[in-house]
Amino acid sequence: MYLLSGGKIVKEYRVALGANPQGHKQQEGDERTPEGDYTLDYKKEDSAFYRAMHVSYPNAVDVAAAKKQGVSPGGFIMVHGQRNGLGWLAPLAQYFNWTNGCIALTDAEMDEFMTLVRVGTPIRIEW
Repeated sequence: MYLLSGGKIVKEYRVALGANPQGHKQQEGDERTPEGDYTLDYKKEDSAFYRAMHVSYPNAVDVAAAKKQGVSPGGFIMVHGQRNGLGWLAPLAQYFNWTNGCIALTDAEMDEFMTLVRVGTPIRIEW
């Protein structure tokens, strides 16, 4: 994951994505990370994972596509740290896609991310 400012890379992170990451999230439970343009719209400090920022998925296009297929688009996609109590596994866990569709960082990286990124920041997710 790249953090950009003025079109320049200011920070790069190794991330873990959904367990089935390739291709845009279609429905709840598909373990895909959504692709497209979203916003980091709020912080969550009381998560089952070490700190989190919510991604504004699903947007209107995602909802319409899921409705057309007769499925739920899912939601509650976050950029977050490691599962609470398991941060020590991050050196290994970050080499695998293990989330249910979220974007995972190490706990230390999540602390840094939360200081660098403000609520309302646009995010582009692409494979």
